[in-house]
Amino acid sequence: MALPSEIQEQVNLGLQLPLMEAFYTVQGEGYHTGTPAYFIRVGGCDVGCHWCDVKESWNADLHPPTSVENIVTEAARFSKTIVVTGGEPLMWDMNPLTQALKNAGMQIHIETSGAYALTGNWDWICLSPKKTKLPVDEVYQKANELKVIVYNKNDFKFAEEQAAKTNPNAILFLQPEWSKRDEMTPQIVDYVMQNPKWRISLQTHKFLNIP
Repeated sequence: MALPSEIQEQVNLGLQLPLMEAFYTVQGEGYHTGTPAYFIRVGGCDVGCHWCDVKESWNADLHPPTSVENIVTEAARFSKTIVVTGGEPLMWDMNPLTQALKNAGMQIHIETSGAYALTGNWDWICLSPKKTKLPVDEVYQKANELKVIVYNKNDFKFAEEQAAKTNPNAILFLQPEWSKRDEMTPQIVDYVMQNPKWRISLQTHKFLNIP
């Protein structure tokens, strides 16, 4: 169902966002594993990873447009570290959200496939590229962290291709896809030991049974 025109305009400007969920938890993956953060999960994604564990985020129409003001007011109750994720958050203009979060004194991280132009002012960019829709050049150049999901052995080649495109300061992670963790984790361990520029990322929040 189409949104009223005035709300649609607000969404187009990034003043409202299709908010799927927001919650305070511990970062489970990548460089900031184990640190508390408030997650803002924005609906909408057309990258289409078959192993995605939040497919319910894909259809933005299922998630109500929520004002940036309300999102930030709620976030400020919990944490100074904010992680914006999706879905694919860069489908939307992130400038109003990040400006409002910055005005509230927040440190702001994003987790993105990089498939869309970079908007927003970020303290940390976690780039997790997908074969179905590759990142744009700017995100490669500005990524602080490259996190490649390993579903099968072909993903090691993909990981190296992505690392070659990413700026030399980015920290490199290989992470087993959850359903393949028993099969792929030993292969990742062997690969990292042979290629020490890489680190291992695990979905520790799932092992700990927290959101």
